[in-house]
Amino acid sequence: MPAVERAGLNVWQRRERNKQLAIWFGWLCGTALFVYCWQVVSEATTWAFFWDAPRIAGDIGSRMVPPRWSYVTHIWEPLWDTINIATLGTAAAIVMAVPVAFLAARNTTPSKVFVRPVALLIIVSSRSINSLIWALLLVSIIGPGVLAGTIAIALRSIGFCAKLLYEAIEEIDHSQVEAITATGAGRGQVMAYGIVPQVLPAFAGISVFRWDINIRESTVLGLVGAGGIGLQLQSSLNILAWPQVSIILMAILLAVLFSEWVSAKVRHAII
Repeated sequence: MPAVERAGLNVWQRRERNKQLAIWFGWLCGTALFVYCWQVVSEATTWAFFWDAPRIAGDIGSRMVPPRWSYVTHIWEPLWDTINIATLGTAAAIVMAVPVAFLAARNTTPSKVFVRPVALLIIVSSRSINSLIWALLLVSIIGPGVLAGTIAIALRSIGFCAKLLYEAIEEIDHSQVEAITATGAGRGQVMAYGIVPQVLPAFAGISVFRWDINIRESTVLGLVGAGGIGLQLQSSLNILAWPQVSIILMAILLAVLFSEWVSAKVRHAII
């Protein structure tokens, strides 16, 4: 802490004067930015609808009760499609993400100048586009259905899996790699016996975690025509069949709870 001399006495301060002024200026700019953003949001908001929202929500909630239990027989197939979209999309993403991760990691890439930037570009491109946007594009290209949803989930998941995996590859214990290299092992043998065993637990955990996320994302892809239970949800919303909507929401909740249980069991077995 700096000492400031006042009337012959040293007065201790927490920060220097210029640093304190800079902090206050930062708070002032942040407050001004918040006020400006709030003004923009306020001008674009119809406050009459906002204050009426609790009444509308209560009205819709009352229409959703009791659920239409007879509609359960219509949602098993789309729910199964949703699980398949998430599972197949995750599997396809893992197959494509593994080579991308090894090309992006500093200690395994063939070229840090040419190959690694391309791999990082693939990772960033995949992660920057939401699965719903991928689904919209794919529905326009290959038509509506489960295939569009599966590919959308795969394209979205490549960047996630590859990023976490290449970070795990870069954090391996290099002494094991050096020991295997000292025996005269080739590049493929070093990869198989020195790197892969170290990243295998992380790879399994990443795969299960992404599958858990994809279960959630695949439930809404049907809203844009990419198949699954989201398609049933969209159809029920369009005709204002609220008792059916409540059944679909409960089915989505059960699917998410199932994925949570499976991922927890798998991660516990791995760790």
